[in-house]
Amino acid sequence: MTPYRTLTPHALLFDMDGTLVDSTVVVERTWRRFARRHGLDAERILATAHGRRTGETVARYAPAGVDVAAETARLVAEEVEDVEGVVAVPGAPELLAALPEDRWAVVTSAGRELTHRRMAAAGLPLPPLLISADDVREGKPSPEGYLAAAAALRVPAAATVVFEDAEAGLRAAVAAGATPVVVGAHRGPAAEGLLRVRDLREVTLTGADHAALHLALQPAAPYAATPSPAAP
Repeated sequence: MTPYRTLTPHALLFDMDGTLVDSTVVVERTWRRFARRHGLDAERILATAHGRRTGETVARYAPAGVDVAAETARLVAEEVEDVEGVVAVPGAPELLAALPEDRWAVVTSAGRELTHRRMAAAGLPLPPLLISADDVREGKPSPEGYLAAAAALRVPAAATVVFEDAEAGLRAAVAAGATPVVVGAHRGPAAEGLLRVRDLREVTLTGADHAALHLALQPAAPYAATPSPAAP
């Protein structure tokens, strides 16, 4: 049996999509529609869009002459309305319910309204602290969001554990000085050598005091997974 790995952070910071909420079907539907409208390669877009703000992906791939702001607003509106197939990542409801309210936050590349919709659709509680795409000047892989969350919780970023599933988010967590844990199968360069869990069923809060949360992670060792595309 694989031994438990224990961590004692002051607070936990979570990405949303792919970490707390499985919105894969919605994300793929949205970007495939965008690709069809503009004659683009959907697979190329999907390989780099995850973990990044919608507007940044639109700006990167939209053909010349496309109104980036208008197209971004359209995509965001589509995503807010489309929650069919959105579910909680296994273990997320139990872990969030066990955490003290002042010791966790969500830091996401989604906007505030979209975050509320997806968390509700997945049956998850709204975070006591949310740093969304609307709250930062620079999105992931910038560490701005994670640094802002740590500051708002009044803990050092280096004393936080960040749960992430995408290349941009893992790079942001590392840049913030946090301890990243990869959730799921992502195998990009930023995930190399990091702690990893298949999903949040492998994360258990074993205790909490004024100084730290006490977490047990299993397995501590990496497991075989299909490599996923890395954002450049």
